[in-house]
Amino acid sequence: MSRHTKLAIFIAPFLLLLGYIASDYYLEQQAQELRIFELVPQGDCDVINKQCVLSSGDFKVNISDLNGMTEVNSTFPLDDATLFLVEGEKATSYRLGMSESPYYWRNKTPLRAKLAERGSSQKMRLIASIKGGKYISEFYATTTH
Repeated sequence: MSRHTKLAIFIAPFLLLLGYIASDYYLEQQAQELRIFELVPQGDCDVINKQCVLSSGDFKVNISDLNGMTEVNSTFPLDDATLFLVEGEKATSYRLGMSESPYYWRNKTPLRAKLAERGSSQKMRLIASIKGGKYISEFYATTTH
């Protein structure tokens, strides 16, 4: 066996390990890049009666309100979530705080008072963040019952 072959056999495992580490860093960096996805309501959105589901592929978000506490429940753990109540051109933001786990986010909002009567409607926006990806939606919540 020549000395070049011996050297190649000796260096190959190190090159393999360095290539594996470099590809892991590259894939992680790509995952952190900003991407924007649209969340689309599945049917009518009734937040008061817990029938408001927004989806984008396999990712789903359920928005509900119980006694003035608005909750967002997602199928994947979120890094951050912000809910906006829109009145004309003015949007009031409510930054949601993590509740039991990264799947549940909530904050006190006046949403229940605005949607108390049957047939009331409220324009809303939601921005949810997951590892550099932003999931956004603008929709109307209407009380049906």
